[in-house]
Amino acid sequence: MASRTDTKTRILDAAEKLFAERGFSETSLRLITSKAEVNLASVNYHFGSKKELIRAVLARYLDVFMPSAAIEIKRLHNAPEDASLNEIFSALIKPLLELNKVRNGGTIIFLQLLGRGYIESQGHLRWFITTHYGEHLATFVKAVVASAPHIPPAEMFWRLHFTLGTIVFTMASADALNEIAAADYGEHNNTEAIIRKVIPYMAAGVAVPVLNN
Repeated sequence: MASRTDTKTRILDAAEKLFAERGFSETSLRLITSKAEVNLASVNYHFGSKKELIRAVLARYLDVFMPSAAIEIKRLHNAPEDASLNEIFSALIKPLLELNKVRNGGTIIFLQLLGRGYIESQGHLRWFITTHYGEHLATFVKAVVASAPHIPPAEMFWRLHFTLGTIVFTMASADALNEIAAADYGEHNNTEAIIRKVIPYMAAGVAVPVLNN
């Protein structure tokens, strides 16, 4: 008989894959239990609800990524406020790639899950992230704001979400984009190379001056 830890891990692994592929709303607990080969009582015992399961799936990555990202940003010149946007975004590469140690392909899976959270208006995830990782998130936002002081707060809100959308779409489409790049331009990129390609684009987009209408 499988141990409690094995059962919990199987549920998380199955839920993670289904959430990334189908989305949170379209993935039922019945589908998760079927894939994990457990009963519904096991899900209720370990997580209590579907919302708690969604948070637990993301927490496996956020627990690794958020502290590591904050540390890397704080290391920039020992003064993050003096760093450029390109340097700040580049500081996230190592923490993102470390997620591949959590799961094979963890970097892409994490970004897909994060994207699902925004696309499907999972408001409880915003609460969860700001409540549990608010200090780490503030380190990133503070550094970005200091590097682009000419951008008003409301405009920065939109630009950071545009930035998240850009990286999520790019990584979710990485396989298809790689095939096109290889066929049309003879390029062969790994995950890190793709992230490095998109960073200058994101940094420029965040920093471009606001046009007065």
